[in-house]
Amino acid sequence: MEDHPRNQPPLDRAGVALRYLCAAVPMVFYASTWAAALSRDHHRLVPALVDLALGLTGLVLMRWRRRRPWPIALATALLTGYSDLATGPAQVAYVSLSTRRRWREIIPIAAVSWLCLVARSVRFGIGQATVVSLATGTLILGGLTVFGLYLRGRRDLAASRREAELTAEREQLSRIEQAKLAERAKIAQEMHDILAHRLSLLSMLAGGLAYRTDLDAEEIRSAAQAIQENAHRSLNELRTVLGTLRSDGAVAAPQPTLAHVGALFEEVRAAGQRVEVADTIADRDLLPEQTGRHAYRILQEALTNARKHAPDSRVTAELGGRPGEGLRIRVSNPASDASPGPGGRLGLVGLAERTRMAGGTLSHVLRDGRFVLDACLPWEIPSP
Repeated sequence: MEDHPRNQPPLDRAGVALRYLCAAVPMVFYASTWAAALSRDHHRLVPALVDLALGLTGLVLMRWRRRRPWPIALATALLTGYSDLATGPAQVAYVSLSTRRRWREIIPIAAVSWLCLVARSVRFGIGQATVVSLATGTLILGGLTVFGLYLRGRRDLAASRREAELTAEREQLSRIEQAKLAERAKIAQEMHDILAHRLSLLSMLAGGLAYRTDLDAEEIRSAAQAIQENAHRSLNELRTVLGTLRSDGAVAAPQPTLAHVGALFEEVRAAGQRVEVADTIADRDLLPEQTGRHAYRILQEALTNARKHAPDSRVTAELGGRPGEGLRIRVSNPASDASPGPGGRLGLVGLAERTRMAGGTLSHVLRDGRFVLDACLPWEIPSP
């Protein structure tokens, strides 16, 4: 394999062989001319051997033409001042130099090559053949220059296409990775909502067993059964969400929607949370399923936050809205003076993210000693 610069890929064997073949074709032509001349005049053997030696020297120098294009092009061009057989290697080296598109290098080598052509042509006198040889050599030199520039243009075009393909591939991989991260965040949000809700219920039920001494055996069994049922439900819901990691990434059905909020209120009340509900939603059967699912999770997380930060307090949940006006969810509870513990306010962050994903807005304020959480989700009028 021939030497090559670091900023260019090495030629394969076929490419190397093609270039040496191009250099050898003129050498074979001039060698046959020398053979015919020697058959008529044996005294020209020494010049023929010198010409052959210089031609082989040019052939050897071709190995470094890509790493040292200008010196090799100059050296092989100077060889053509005496050697006909060095013409092939000199032409290949000149084309290699022309592909660099550096006119401050091309013009001097072209001038040296043309002067060497003149010197070789007039060596045995000036005649009609000399003029033809000069004209032909000049045309060939110009054609080699154009060919070298053309090769560089093709290489640049191929390189730009490869770069465009690599850029498109990187962008596609980036989009895939972003989609994966978004889906993982979505799954993580689902897991947070489920576990936070269930664990807070279990904590409330277990706290009742730990601190209440007035419970009879039936009440203790009932509380223990509620703990067992909530633990079982949390495991089932967690399996449902984790199952999406093994499927297509979408949240697996069935998922609770706004139609299941009644069961949610009964569940938290059974665990001891006091909740007052005001539901004025109109045409709830027209609510899109996806919006209903987000609404359920928002309400679930809001009740969980109330249990965490204002335990044993009365919570008010207000639901309202209709198609074209949006869906409104307001949950309020007495404000707590206690500072947030580890992970405090992360629930609000998750609520804000879920509301943003649904295309809605979320706000929370302290008003008259109560913490008020307001969420508004879009609810468009269904097309006929």
